[in-house]
Amino acid sequence: MTTPKRSAGLLLHRRTEHGVEVLLGHMGGPYFAHKDAGAWSVPKGEYEPDEPAWDAARREFQEELGLAPPDGEAVPLGEVRQKNGKIVTAWAIEADLDPATVVPGTFRMEWPPRSGQLQEFPELDRVEWLSVDRARAVIVPAQAEFLDRLLEHSS
Repeated sequence: MTTPKRSAGLLLHRRTEHGVEVLLGHMGGPYFAHKDAGAWSVPKGEYEPDEPAWDAARREFQEELGLAPPDGEAVPLGEVRQKNGKIVTAWAIEADLDPATVVPGTFRMEWPPRSGQLQEFPELDRVEWLSVDRARAVIVPAQAEFLDRLLEHSS
């Protein structure tokens, strides 16, 4: 049996006159280009077993958004297991940032498939503040649990 891959990330949230909003990223690359539902995620990334999840969450925030992770109280949201078997750990931090300041990291992959051509794509092709209801409609399904846990904590 193989050990499942693990990712860690930070779920930023802010309070507005319309309620709580969360910062999610739309996954970059050709597979998600024309998808909305299930194509948004907490900014996160994979890490090795010898790296603490908290350190990985902060590092991945920096890599994915090109911005330093915000200071503030980090509320553990625990883990979820995605359909692909990956275990994701997240923390919530109340903070605000302007999505226009995001400079996403990139990844390389062969595209089109079996073409032998490597192309570079953004890790996240856009980052937006979404209401919790809108976030629930578009987030990777297993990560919706993080939204529930955030609301339980902030109520």
